[in-house]
Amino acid sequence: METTCTFIVTDFSPSDIELDVETALPTGLATITKRFSGAIEGHSQALFCSAFDPTHGGTYVALESFDGQVDGRRGAFTFAHAATTGPEGGRSNGWFTIVSGSGTDELSGIRGSGDIVIAADGTHHLTLSYELG
Repeated sequence: METTCTFIVTDFSPSDIELDVETALPTGLATITKRFSGAIEGHSQALFCSAFDPTHGGTYVALESFDGQVDGRRGAFTFAHAATTGPEGGRSNGWFTIVSGSGTDELSGIRGSGDIVIAADGTHHLTLSYELG
């Protein structure tokens, strides 16, 4: 099955964790909270790790736990995603997977992949391609 929604980031809280190794791009960790609307309805919390600066862009990796409904089925599950962004925005080398075995309730057994697209107007879209059972 394939389904889509939009989402907004409602909180972005950087961590004060610092690494001993310093590279040309600062590496950071944050927690992010999102709200999803549409065929996917609910909220999530993510651990978001990035190496980024506005001049060069960078790459992020996130592990995100979602609670809500997908196509009317209630439950929770975890997904992982990553992408590279350039200094002018845009995404490349995107990767998204639903963590096998993480689904609960009516989303038990969920597995699949997804994609995040940011429209020209800044709207964030999530598409899930998933199976249950």
